[in-house]
Amino acid sequence: MEPARNPTDFALLRSFSPLDGMKVETVNALTRKSTRRSAPRGRILFREGDTEKQTFFLISGTVQLMQEGEVTSTLEGGSKEARKPLAHSLPRGYSAVVTSDRCEYLLIDSEFLDMMVTWDQSGAYHVSELNSTSDEPMAESSSDDWMTTLLQTKAFHKVPPANIQAIFLRLQRVDFRTGDVVIKQGDVGDFFYVIVKGRCAVTRETPLNKEGIRLAELKMGDTFGEESLISEAKRNATVIMLTDGQLMRLGKEDFRTLLNEPFLDWVDYPKAQAIVAGGGQWLDVRLPSEFEQYRTPGAINIPLYSIRLKLKVFDRNMHYVVCCDTGRRSSAAAYILSERGFNASVLKDGLAVTEVARK
Repeated sequence: MEPARNPTDFALLRSFSPLDGMKVETVNALTRKSTRRSAPRGRILFREGDTEKQTFFLISGTVQLMQEGEVTSTLEGGSKEARKPLAHSLPRGYSAVVTSDRCEYLLIDSEFLDMMVTWDQSGAYHVSELNSTSDEPMAESSSDDWMTTLLQTKAFHKVPPANIQAIFLRLQRVDFRTGDVVIKQGDVGDFFYVIVKGRCAVTRETPLNKEGIRLAELKMGDTFGEESLISEAKRNATVIMLTDGQLMRLGKEDFRTLLNEPFLDWVDYPKAQAIVAGGGQWLDVRLPSEFEQYRTPGAINIPLYSIRLKLKVFDRNMHYVVCCDTGRRSSAAAYILSERGFNASVLKDGLAVTEVARK
């Protein structure tokens, strides 16, 4: 299965759900992170029980979904059924086998896709709209690039998805010149940093080398400074600007508070069922097109992007169990509701657990 040489087309991504309901800049970011592939007749795209976090969208050709060796359905590229991901829940409930002479499909990292869907629906902000210590505007393309890169970094994945928007709102922009010391070894940690523009060198002083040994070079999208904020230890290295640059920084208390998920109450499926049986309400925050394809019985659908606009429809005496396919969007929605005084719990692991529980 070799990747096609041509980049994924924007209009092609927009033909699939939930990408059809996402903002232009988000889909543009996804085009850079999507791979278009082809496979011959008989090729197995994935097997029943697989747990690899990859999302498949069928572009053309036909694929059979099989469960325990029996064919359960046949999907054809371009059909209504093929607009959604192939057997998206993990572990895979089906095997997918190509039955046409050739098929084409898109492959997207599931974690990145889910993060971008959450970011898209919880409200994207341009860098120029964030708090800044400089009056100089930043190019929109630069904004897209560093935010997209940041959302993929392991360091940023430590931040709960529900708090993504709050993190970006609290980031402050600071300009630096070549040679400036951003953090110094031995100092008390005060900020978490994201490189927006420029490059930095990380050095560490040793008893035998007072000038410092260079440990790494950091570039746009790289982050640093979180370790001392979490551990309460002093800085264990010095970071110096190698070029003129711009960094976004987040204060220590904001960083630690937002890591703790103070507003979220995660519940497993049995507890969620008990809440609903006791008078609670399932609240599905996926897009309407996803809700139509499958849903939890009795659920109401209010997409994440419209939660703030529809706060008046929520009942303060109701206990809501918020759900989506993975837990990312539902945790963001529950964060919004809980912060405003509503009683909201989040379904742990998303709607995949409801399918497993029913089998």
